[in-house]
Amino acid sequence: MKGEKIMAIAIVRKEEMNTELVNGFGKMELLPGTFPGVKNYKCYLQAGATVSPEKYADKSAVYCFTGGTGYVTTAKWARNITELSFFVPDFDNSDFAIHAITDMEFLCIVMDMDENDKKAHAACHTTLPLFAAFSECREYTQDCKGPHTRSWQVLYRGEVGRCIMGVVKAVGEGTVEKGHPAVDQWNYGLDNADFVLDVDGEKVPHYMGDFSFVPAGLDHSLTAQPGKEVAYIWIERFVKTLYTEED
Repeated sequence: MKGEKIMAIAIVRKEEMNTELVNGFGKMELLPGTFPGVKNYKCYLQAGATVSPEKYADKSAVYCFTGGTGYVTTAKWARNITELSFFVPDFDNSDFAIHAITDMEFLCIVMDMDENDKKAHAACHTTLPLFAAFSECREYTQDCKGPHTRSWQVLYRGEVGRCIMGVVKAVGEGTVEKGHPAVDQWNYGLDNADFVLDVDGEKVPHYMGDFSFVPAGLDHSLTAQPGKEVAYIWIERFVKTLYTEED
C-alpha cells in the first residue's frame, strides 16, 4: 500500500498519487484497506475528455472536484465546475458524466450502505443528484476551531447515507478536537495547505493534495504555524447506522 502508516495516522502524499490514463481518465485507490466498506479514489481527467463513472445501487458516492475546470451533466441538469465543487449522483437511477475543459483532479468517496442505511435513506434524504459549488456552501462556527478559522458544511447528517462533509480554512491556527467516537474522519489538503496533523500526540506534516485518515475516538488537531495555511476537506462516516426501529 502506498503511503506511510504512523500508528494512529494513515496518510498518502500527493506525489505518491499517479495512475495511467486510459481514454483520458485514470484513478487510484487511496489508503486501500484502511476502513472496511469505504473506498476513496483520486481521479484524473484530461482536458477534452469525458467519463461516465461507475454507478452504484447500494453504495453512496460523493465527488469532490479539487482542480481544473469542466462540467457535470445529468438527466436533469448541467453544472459548471469553476471552483472547488461537490457532486452526489442519484445512485444507479440515472446516468451522469463528467467533462473536462482543462485537466481535472477529483476525489470519489464510495461508502457501502447496509439494510439499515437503506431504510434511513428511504425514510428521509436530500433529493439527488446534488451539486454544490464551494461558494454556495453554508458557513458554520464550532468551539474546537480557532477564533479566525472558517468552516463550511457540504453534506449534513442524514443527507447521503452515513457521510457528512465540510471544508476548513485558516492561517496560523486551525482545529483542536477531542476524539469523536461516533465518526471516522478523512482529510484532503487544499490550496496552499501546510499544517500539522496531530493524532493522540503523533504528528505528521500535511500538505495540499495529501490524504489522511483519523480513526473514531482519537483526539486530533489540524493546525498551522503563524503565516502558514490550514485548508482541507473533512469527510466523516458515522460508525453506526443512523436508522433505528424506533425512528
